[in-house]
Amino acid sequence: MSTNSAPSGRQTPQVYRRRRLLVLLGVVAVIVAIVLIIVRPGASSGDEGEKGTPEASESASPETAIPTEPTAVDGDPCGPEQITVEAITDKSSYEAGEQPELSVTITNTGKNICVLNAGTKAQVFTVTSGDEVYWTSTDCQVDPIDAEVSLTPGTPVSSSAPIVWDRTRSSPETCTGPRESVPAGGASYHLAVTVDGFEAAEQKQFLLY
Repeated sequence: MSTNSAPSGRQTPQVYRRRRLLVLLGVVAVIVAIVLIIVRPGASSGDEGEKGTPEASESASPETAIPTEPTAVDGDPCGPEQITVEAITDKSSYEAGEQPELSVTITNTGKNICVLNAGTKAQVFTVTSGDEVYWTSTDCQVDPIDAEVSLTPGTPVSSSAPIVWDRTRSSPETCTGPRESVPAGGASYHLAVTVDGFEAAEQKQFLLY
């Protein structure tokens, strides 16, 4: 009885198919290994988790909270941002023999009632011409007083009685005896005023004849 056997030195088709399958599986395994090395599953999510944790804790940390500013209430001391001081003269020019009357107006431009010292002890009137100081109210001031005043927003407060300037030069050494008269004949002068450390933004100009 004769049998059909594969020719000598030649493999059967089943053997070739198995070999091709093994080669294909090897190629797939290599590709998967390369992808795993590049992608590194779990590494990115882990890194994000590690990075995200400190940021979350920092945002929740009370040390990073923005401090709130205290709210102003009625009766607080006046601040420079809410006080306007204006130097006042009763005229813009004075004839010979007329004495200027000097005063001040204070206005609270804020939203709350504030308190400052508006007494004569806290007021300074200064008369200048050019760079020269001719007269200062504190040089020979008598019995200065403190006077705490509550300023209502939008309600100007003015001097109860103006200071009369006798048109003479002043200094602490001239408080007794006669003093020298200042130049006149149309000379220009400026009045500057401060109250409790708050200075008038502008000086008031006037003329003496």
